[in-house]
Amino acid sequence: MNQQTPDYSIVIPAFNESARLPATLDAVFVCIARYGWSAEVIVVNDGSTDDTAELVRKRALNAPSLKLLQNPGNRGKGYSVRHGMLAASGKFLLFTDSDLSSPIAEAEKLFAALRSGYDVAIGSRWLDGRSSQTRPQPVYRQFFGRCFNFTTRMIMNLPFADTQCGFKAFTREAAMDIFSRQTIEGWGFDPEILFIAIQHGYKIKEITVQWAHDARTRMSYLRNGMQMLGELLAIRWNALRGRYRKTN
Repeated sequence: MNQQTPDYSIVIPAFNESARLPATLDAVFVCIARYGWSAEVIVVNDGSTDDTAELVRKRALNAPSLKLLQNPGNRGKGYSVRHGMLAASGKFLLFTDSDLSSPIAEAEKLFAALRSGYDVAIGSRWLDGRSSQTRPQPVYRQFFGRCFNFTTRMIMNLPFADTQCGFKAFTREAAMDIFSRQTIEGWGFDPEILFIAIQHGYKIKEITVQWAHDARTRMSYLRNGMQMLGELLAIRWNALRGRYRKTN
C-alpha cells in the first residue's frame, strides 16, 4: 500500500550533531503532534564522523516518518539542504538548522504564509530590530553578520532584512524549481536561492521569527567570510551567464 503524501516536509542538515539531535527531533515531533501536521522529517547527514547517522536510524525504527539521507562525504550546508529539499515529498517544504535556533513551532508562521498564497516564506531575525531574539548573538557576531547581510543585499540586490536565517519554507513547485538550479554548496547558498526565487517571479514573504543564538554554532563570519564573499561573486557570474534563467 502506498503511503499518503505528507502535507509538510521538514529538512534538517546535520554534521556531527549526535549531541543536539535527540532534543531537536523530540521538539520537532512534539510540534508535529501539536499542530496535527501530516509531515515527514528528513535528516541529511553531511559526512558526520560521530554517530549522527546511527542515532537517526534507531529513532526511525519507531518513527516511520523520519528519514535519513546520506551525503557522499562532507559537502557543506548548501549541498545538504538541496539534497534534502529535492528528495522531499511534501506539499510545503521547510529547512531548519539542527540547533533549532528558531523554535520549530515558528514554522507554522511560514506555512501559514504559503497556504495564503506565497511561494516562499523566510524567517527573519532583523525585520523588527532585535525584538525577536530571545538570546542575542555576541556583539562581534552581530557586527559581522549585519556587515555580511548589507554586503549581500548590495551585491545581490536582495530586498530582505535577513538573508541568512536558516529557517525557510517553500511550496513544492517553488522548491523543485529553485533547488534544482542551486549551485552553491557552502554557507552562501541562502542568497543564491533567494536570488533565483526573485528571478523566477515567486512571491516571497519575510516573517519575523523568534531566534536564540547557540554558542556551539560552527559558522564563523571571520573564518568563512571570504569564502561566502567569493560565493556571492560566483552567483553574480552565474547570473551574467544566464545560469538561472527559465528554459521555457
